[in-house]
Amino acid sequence: MAKISGGLLLYKSGDNDSPLQVLVAHPGGPFFKNKDEGWWSIPKGEPDPGEDIFLAALREFEEETGEKSQGPYLDLGSIIQKNGKEVFAWAFAGDWEDGKIPVCNEITMEYPKGTGKMWTFPEIDQALLLPTKEAKQKLRPEQAVLVDRLIERLPSIADAKAGKD
Repeated sequence: MAKISGGLLLYKSGDNDSPLQVLVAHPGGPFFKNKDEGWWSIPKGEPDPGEDIFLAALREFEEETGEKSQGPYLDLGSIIQKNGKEVFAWAFAGDWEDGKIPVCNEITMEYPKGTGKMWTFPEIDQALLLPTKEAKQKLRPEQAVLVDRLIERLPSIADAKAGKD
């Protein structure tokens, strides 16, 4: 059975002085230490058995960033990553303090595989609020599509708020 994940894409609306920005997260651990462009992700994770995928996305965002998300949420659909995992994503408006280090859960794994050496490290070691162009360069290529979907759908949110369905 193919794995699934739920994730949230925090965005900060732009204005004339600053562009639309989104939050991207760098995975922690020795394998990702020197990997940058194409390795970042939206905060996401797999649902617990019987857990709704949207509720998993909310939980994972809080576990990985140390922050609670606040709706309304915009459904961005899903993408399929190279490893076959389907990632369902939602976006919400928010903010992230420059230089803030995420307070997140830790994971323990063997690295390098087969050595018996166990490492414990934060699931993500860095999170940045970046302009969409930069964020898309940092993100896994399959996830960059989620930023494009957000950009496409934001004007309809503004129109709905103004009563212009």
